[in-house]
Amino acid sequence: MPQVTVFDMTGKSVGEMTLSDAIFGIEPNTSVMHAAVVNYLANQRQGTQSTLTRSEVSGGGRKPWKQKGTGRARQGSIRAPQWYHGGVAHGPVPRDYSQRTPKKMKAAALRYALSDRANNGRVAVVDFQLDAPSTKKAIAALAPVVADNFTTVVLSRDSVNEWLSVRNIPTVYPIFADQLNTYDVITAQYVVFSKDGLEAFVAAKTAAKEA
Repeated sequence: MPQVTVFDMTGKSVGEMTLSDAIFGIEPNTSVMHAAVVNYLANQRQGTQSTLTRSEVSGGGRKPWKQKGTGRARQGSIRAPQWYHGGVAHGPVPRDYSQRTPKKMKAAALRYALSDRANNGRVAVVDFQLDAPSTKKAIAALAPVVADNFTTVVLSRDSVNEWLSVRNIPTVYPIFADQLNTYDVITAQYVVFSKDGLEAFVAAKTAAKEA
């Protein structure tokens, strides 16, 4: 079973924890992870981009000049696309970019991503013990573990002090255990769990699998 190092608030190793084989010890499947990331990014798109067509631009109801006899090209409206202030031809319109991916596939992709990070020694546990928010102490705890690498820090919902402490660190992306997804794992070079965060994450995934 995979092991993970536990660090204290000074960045020193204080022991190891055994990780679940079902979550951190499986062979990664890149195609499933890719599908999950594409799904996640597509669902983040608002799809509100829009342009005005010639029928939506105000004005242009009158023919600018008569059809024949002027020597100029015939025109039907000053709001046609070739005119300044005219409508846009074939421009973007609002649309729904969301994709539907099976829950089991998304759950599997997350396990694959975490297993990949664990296999490469990129998963750690930090025993945060903060009585009050302190970014300085959070940096002191994380710097020896991850240096300046971009890191996803996974916390439990009760870890308010930890959240307030790490959220202002430029290279850290904090997330709650029940929000962790494949994209946030593979875009980070390290994944750091708080002890409570790891317990909450494993408990939720185990309960979901049993259900």
